[in-house]
Amino acid sequence: MPQFHYRAARSDGSIVEGKTNGLSESAVRSELETQGLFVFQLKGSNIWRDATVAWKRRGHIPLRDFLIFNQQFVTLVKAGLPILRTFDLLTERAVNPTFRKTLEEVREGIRGGASISDAMGAQPHFFPELYRATIQSGEHTGNLIDVLQRYIAYIKLLIAIREKVGKALAYPAFLMVLGIGVVAFLMIFVIPTFVDVYAQSNASLPGPTQTLLDLVTSAVLWGPWAIGIFLLSGIGGWLWSKTEQGQYQIHHVLLTFPLIGGIVSNNQIIRLSRTLVTILAGGLPLLTALSMTTNAMTNKVFSRALVRATSRVREGMGLAASLKEERFLPRMTVEMIEVGELTGALESMLEEVADFHESEIDVYLNQLNWLEPILLLFMGILVGGIVVIMYLPIFNIAGTL
Repeated sequence: MPQFHYRAARSDGSIVEGKTNGLSESAVRSELETQGLFVFQLKGSNIWRDATVAWKRRGHIPLRDFLIFNQQFVTLVKAGLPILRTFDLLTERAVNPTFRKTLEEVREGIRGGASISDAMGAQPHFFPELYRATIQSGEHTGNLIDVLQRYIAYIKLLIAIREKVGKALAYPAFLMVLGIGVVAFLMIFVIPTFVDVYAQSNASLPGPTQTLLDLVTSAVLWGPWAIGIFLLSGIGGWLWSKTEQGQYQIHHVLLTFPLIGGIVSNNQIIRLSRTLVTILAGGLPLLTALSMTTNAMTNKVFSRALVRATSRVREGMGLAASLKEERFLPRMTVEMIEVGELTGALESMLEEVADFHESEIDVYLNQLNWLEPILLLFMGILVGGIVVIMYLPIFNIAGTL
């Protein structure tokens, strides 16, 4: 008899995971639901299938393409088309070949009797847990259109924040890359020419010029070793960054970085607020919403703090008090959540929290405006300094004539 791994929520909102045997997914789901469990993840334990899923995870779909998919999905559902016909049309319109294959498998799962959320649960690489839970809540309440529209609004907000931050950081990053490229070009192709010329003249060189030439000579001599060490260090750092502790340390450093830390922190608070309010609006209990929000966080510092806060909430502590214990959110944010909790308007207050921190991100991004002229000034001084230093001997000769 096949074995299935399940993840479900009890009536009190606590999360439970386990394994059980059953003839089919539908039979196992029915059995778990008779035990009072709200199942939002169920999959069979099959080595070949797990390996296939792991391979498929190499593919991905951009968030904007996923938004388009959901807009098409809700439009077709609104039109009253049968669900199998809906997925026929969605499959035909899928541009990404891997995603098209995934939609075909979802369609076959639905044709086999599975619900939409269950069929998508077999494809977690394209359909995250939050999305599947959203679909499942819509199926249970018969309000699939509303939950899809709510999720579409959630994706649009995430895309807007991501693009806003990306545009603000793109030009400074371009300037840094350009500056490094110009300096590398001078060091590799231009300065060696001066080295040969000055070596043939046997003339004494000014201190700055001699220092720069010695630096270039040493770089040529030790360059291959330095590049090898750099590559090995990079590989080691990349492997370390894939570990849980490595990711946590990197994310912690990002949060403490000047200016960048404020942008990252506010971005995570917005994601936390938007995700939590989206789940709560779908009718799921707070503990389930907190657990799913934790999985949606991209910063390990925030996700670990949310895990500990969720444990306190499960023990009976209030949400605001639990978040205050972790001290990873600004005091004003926690106080706003506390007001929403006390007045029974937690969802609307979470919306206010997200809006407030979006305005905070705008403040930080405006502060980046002064970074561009500073980078331009630094590049000009660096490149101009190198050129002047290399021409100093010529200037000295011209001055003696």
